[in-house]
Order: sequence, then C-alpha cells, then structure tokens
Amino acid sequence: MNLAQTLLGLDAAGTTAADTSSTTTAAGGDIFTLVIPMVLMFAVFYFLLIRPQRKKDKKVKDMLAALKVGDRISTIGGIFGTITAIKDQTIELTVGKDNVKLMMARWAIRQVEDVAVENDTEVLN
Repeated sequence: MNLAQTLLGLDAAGTTAADTSSTTTAAGGDIFTLVIPMVLMFAVFYFLLIRPQRKKDKKVKDMLAALKVGDRISTIGGIFGTITAIKDQTIELTVGKDNVKLMMARWAIRQVEDVAVENDTEVLN
C-alpha cells in the first residue's frame, strides 16, 4: 500500500471500508429516507401556507355573505361608503356628504367597518 491509499483509506481492491458496508444497509432504507422528508415538507407547507390561506378565504367569504344594506365598508381602493343596495355580484355605495352613488364589485370590499354612523351625511375622518 502506498501513502495515497493509506491517507484515503482505500484497501487493496480500491474501495473504502465505508463503501462496502453502506451498500448492504442502504438498499433497504432508501425508500424511507426519501419518503419521510417529502411527507414532512408537505406537512410544513400545509400548516404554514395552505391552511392559513383557507382560513382567510373562509373568513372573507363569510364577511361577503353577511353584508347588508346600511353597513359601512371600505374597499380595496380605499373608498369608504355605506351600502345602499346589494345585488348578486355588485353593491351600490353612497359616498361622501353629497351622497354620490357608486357601483362596486362585491369582491372589491376589503372590510366592514365597526364604527356605526348615526348621521349618513357625516363623513368619517
């Protein structure tokens, strides 16, 4: 044996001791070493990405289903108004002290405001 073979841990056949022992144990364990990390990654993605998004979508769907005339809302464009009419896919808003009427898509509603307006002509700051 020369110095290079000794330093690299090669035997006379040119293979390492780790190579010969790992071929017998790795054949039976390969499927589990591949499947378990993939299942764990899917579980992490589900609990960190998919499940929270589904909860958020359900909350938005429930909020849109519970809309009623007189609700004070804000839209994704930053418009604040009061609902005066509701149709299947659209709503009619009254905006500002001049009671300007706007037609908006239902999906454009960001949130229902918690503040109740006693005077419809009053503009919230």
